[in-house]
Amino acid sequence: MRRFMVIAIPIFTLVLFIFIMLSGYFLKNTQVENYDIPKQIQIIEKYINNEEWEEVSKETKKLEEIWQKIVARVQFSSERDEINAFTISLAILRGAIKAKDRSSALIELYEALEHWKDLGK
Repeated sequence: MRRFMVIAIPIFTLVLFIFIMLSGYFLKNTQVENYDIPKQIQIIEKYINNEEWEEVSKETKKLEEIWQKIVARVQFSSERDEINAFTISLAILRGAIKAKDRSSALIELYEALEHWKDLGK
């Protein structure tokens, strides 16, 4: 029995850690309570193209709230650089919205979308 435990516990631990490290893709795409970042980005893009800055600001705040909930799920299984890059893109997007700069806002929105796609690969 002791030999079994000496072998089983390390194997089980390694399998658990591997599962956690590879679960980023599944955790980011789990649709819980309408946490759909690509859909939210499309909504923001529509408002930016129409230059409805108040709506853009509201929807960006929703995107940031969604991101804060998702990042708690994927923080152990995704690269820290991608998480930080997405967060920085959102910060720059807020600045572009405040300046009402359509081109910068679209650039940062698409950059955030690319970071989202790379998250959990």
